[in-house]
Amino acid sequence: MIDATLACDEFLKTLKGERNYSKHTLNNYRRDILRFLSFIEKGKHDWSKLSEQQALNYIAGRHTSGTKGRTLARELSSLRHFFRYCKEQGYTNGYLLENIKAPRDQKKLPDTISVDQVAHLLNQEVKSEPLQLRDVAIVELIYSSGLRLSELVSINLNSIDLDAGIVRIVGKGNKEREVPVGNYAIIAIKRWLKAREGIAKTDEIALFVSRDGVRLTPRSVQIRIKQLAQARGLQQHLHPHKLRHSFATHLLESSGDLRAVQELLGHADISTTQIYTHLDFQHLAKVYDKTHPRAQKSKRSDKK
Repeated sequence: MIDATLACDEFLKTLKGERNYSKHTLNNYRRDILRFLSFIEKGKHDWSKLSEQQALNYIAGRHTSGTKGRTLARELSSLRHFFRYCKEQGYTNGYLLENIKAPRDQKKLPDTISVDQVAHLLNQEVKSEPLQLRDVAIVELIYSSGLRLSELVSINLNSIDLDAGIVRIVGKGNKEREVPVGNYAIIAIKRWLKAREGIAKTDEIALFVSRDGVRLTPRSVQIRIKQLAQARGLQQHLHPHKLRHSFATHLLESSGDLRAVQELLGHADISTTQIYTHLDFQHLAKVYDKTHPRAQKSKRSDKK
C-alpha cells in the first residue's frame, strides 16, 4: 500500500498539472491534508481505511481548539478532493467524508466607520507630495465605488473614464462590472494622474503605482491606508475592506435599495448583501433608543 505522504504528493502534482492551481492554493491543500494524516497516525489508525467516526473526531477536535467554521469547511473540501483521488487510484476503502459538515460560524457584522469619520479622513488639506495624492485617491475611490482590494489594484488606465464617471472592474470569477465614480474621487484621481507621470514606468498600465513606478501591491495599499488614517487622527484601525463595508452601509442607510447595493458591490447572491440590512437595523435601533420618548422613559424606569 502506498505511503500517505507519497499519495498526498501525487495528488498535489495532479492538481498542479491538470488544474494549474496556484502555489498558495497547493500549499493550503498540503497543510490541510498533512494535518489530518498526522491526526490519523497519532491515533494509530490506518489512513487507507478511514471511518466516519475518525473524521468526526478530527473536526470536533479542531473546532474545540478554536478553529473557525469557515476554515474547517475549507479543510473538509481539501480532504474530500484528496480522498476522492485516492479512491480513484485504489489507495483507500472509498470513504469520501461527504456526510461531514463543518460547524457554522456566528455571522459577524461588518466593521465600518461613520460618515463623520470619512469626512474627517478625507476633508483635510492634501499635500502635493505624489504618494499622498495617490493614497488619498485610493481611499476616495474605494469609498466612492465600494471596491474590493483586489479590484482596486487591478485597475488599468484604460479601465476608468473620468469624464463619464465610470470605472470598469474585474471582480470575483473574472466577472466584469461598471460602477460609478463620485466627484470627490474623480478630483483626487485627476490630481494623482498628474503626479503619476513623473513616477510610472513608460510601459506601466496600472492606475496606481508604487514609488518604483510599477503596479501597487495589495499589501502596500493596506499599509498606506493604515498610515494615512493614523496621520489624520482616525482612532480606529482602517483597512480597505472596512472602507468597502462603510460604502455599502452608508449607501443602504440613505437609499434603502438593497438590490442596487448588491449590483455595486458585485455580489452574485443578494443573501451576501443582506448582512448590511442587519447593520442598518442596528443603526436604526440606536437612533430609536436615543430619540424615542417611550424608549427613553423605559430606560429611566429600569433604573428605579
